[in-house]
Amino acid sequence: MSTHRRISVTDDVSGVSVVRFVDKKIVDSGSIEQLGEELNSLVLVEKRNMILLNFDSVEFMSSAALNKLISLNSKVKAAAGRLKICCLRAEIKEVFTITRLDRVLDLRKTEADAIAAFKL
Repeated sequence: MSTHRRISVTDDVSGVSVVRFVDKKIVDSGSIEQLGEELNSLVLVEKRNMILLNFDSVEFMSSAALNKLISLNSKVKAAAGRLKICCLRAEIKEVFTITRLDRVLDLRKTEADAIAAFKL
């Protein structure tokens, strides 16, 4: 199991890997690169393919971090898995809407809604 500095990962009883972010603000390039590496290792190294990103603690996220989410989504799909995102603050959700990522990524209001959607 890998050691993570930017994320914490717990496994739901249904096999979903719930990822929470350590940083409240995801803005500087070094942190974003490390975050991307940690997220990618969930799929490529740890072989997780049902991933829920819980943004509850994230207050701000730069647009550069969006590329990491797009990349992660591609890797999860290539591993025959599914990625869901939940608990976005209104300001962050607006960025997903403006960039039309809300059409590419599966956004859910609550963690419970997202976990239930994995079962569909």
